[in-house]
Amino acid sequence: MCPGDMAVAEEDSSRPQGSQGLSGWHTGVDPSTREAEEVASMNWTFLQGLLSGVNKYSTALSRIWLSVVFVFRVLVYVVAAEDVWDDEQKDFVCNTLQPGCPNVCYDHFFPVSHVRLWALQLILVTCPSLLVVMHVAYREERERRHQMKHGPNARPLYSNLNKKRGGLWWTYLLSLLFKAAVDLAFLYIFHRLYKDYDLPRVVHCSIDPCPHTVDCFISRPTEKKIFTYFMVGTASICILLNLCEVTYLVGKRCMEILGPRRRKARHRHHLPDTCPPYVVSQGGHAQDGNSVLMKAGSALIDESGYP
Repeated sequence: MCPGDMAVAEEDSSRPQGSQGLSGWHTGVDPSTREAEEVASMNWTFLQGLLSGVNKYSTALSRIWLSVVFVFRVLVYVVAAEDVWDDEQKDFVCNTLQPGCPNVCYDHFFPVSHVRLWALQLILVTCPSLLVVMHVAYREERERRHQMKHGPNARPLYSNLNKKRGGLWWTYLLSLLFKAAVDLAFLYIFHRLYKDYDLPRVVHCSIDPCPHTVDCFISRPTEKKIFTYFMVGTASICILLNLCEVTYLVGKRCMEILGPRRRKARHRHHLPDTCPPYVVSQGGHAQDGNSVLMKAGSALIDESGYP
C-alpha cells in the first residue's frame, strides 16, 4: 500500500461511523437524554391541555386550588419529598443484632410509606378534573354532530357551551366534593397511622423476633416532620378552597332560581295598591284610574257607616 493510501485510510478510520455517530460527534447529546426530554415535553403538553380545559369552566377559587396542587404539592413531592424518604428503610437502625428485628419494627411503625400515600392521594385528587374535561369534550362533540346533521343554522343544543349548565354543573360540583372527600380521607389515614403526624427521633420496639425492647432510630426525622406538616397544611388549604367553591356555586344557583320568583312575588304584592295609569271613561268624562280607585274607596266607607 502506498503512503498516500495509508493516510487516506487513517483519515477514514478517524471519522465517526453512521448517522448516529455523526450526531453524537457534532452535538454531543446522548440519545437517551433526548428521549427523556421528549417524554417530559409530552407530559407537560398533556398537563397544559388538561389545565386549559378545566380552567375554561373554573372559578377564581378553582384556579387557586390548581396552583396550590401543582406548585406546592406536586412539585414539592417530585423535587424534594422523594429524596427525603429515599433512605427511610435503609437507615432505620436498631440497637440489636437479631436478624429480622429491624425489618419487623420498621413495618410496625411505618406500615405505608409517606411518599406512596402522597402519590396515591395526588392521583385521586386530580382524577375529577379529568371527568370534567371528558364531560366538556362530550358536550362539544354532541353539538358538532348536531350541527353536521341539521346544518349550521340549526338551533344549538346548548345555549352557551362556555357556561356550566345542566349535567356539567352537577359534574363540576360533584368533582369538588370528591376532591375534598379524598383529601379529608387521606388526612384521617395519616392521622391514624402516624399519631398527630409526628415522627419521633427514637422509637421503642418489643415485637418478635426482637429479644427485648430495642431502640430504633429514624433517619432525618426533623426534615421529614417538616415536609409532613407542609403537605398536611396544603391539603387542608385545598379542602377549604373546595368547600368555599361549593358554597359559592350553590349560593349562586339559588340566587338565579329564587331571584326572579321573589321579584314576581313582590310585583304581585304591590299590584292592589295602585291602579294602572290608563284613562277610564265614566259618564262621558275621561278620568284617571287612580282617582277612580280613591272615589270607590270613599263610597264604600260611607256605605259601611264609618265616620
